[in-house]
Amino acid sequence: METNDSRRKFVATAGAAALAAVATSPAQAQPAQRPDATIDIRIFRAGFIVGGSGGSGTLYFKNNGYNLGIGGVSLGATIGVARADFVGEVYNLKEARDIEGTYAAIAATAAAAGGVGITELQNQRGVRLRLQGTQIGLMVSIDLSGMIITIRN
Repeated sequence: METNDSRRKFVATAGAAALAAVATSPAQAQPAQRPDATIDIRIFRAGFIVGGSGGSGTLYFKNNGYNLGIGGVSLGATIGVARADFVGEVYNLKEARDIEGTYAAIAATAAAAGGVGITELQNQRGVRLRLQGTQIGLMVSIDLSGMIITIRN
């Protein structure tokens, strides 16, 4: 019993330290910029070697809500099932359609105890997402690189 408590305390402390290190690293430092919009997304992912993911979300831009479709496929060490919920800020968005595209990671992902993570992604139009969220499930992690976002009518 004592060993499990010690392990939990160690994991919580190490996770919090990793999150703090990434959040305060010089590479993450950026000039204060107001987000152009906010976003929330929910992703479901499952796979064994070849994985698939899908989900939905909402973009909040200029007092309007836009329904989003989320998709993606991954190859490699994909084993498990997971759900992830993210909320975040959107930068460099000039019109709602600019949110569409394939996103690649531009900053390190950090995870703390409880599955909370922070990541930054960018699409080919220069739209940048700064997301934080939680993951629930049996998958080791959800890699958002290669995530495809579309606006649903």
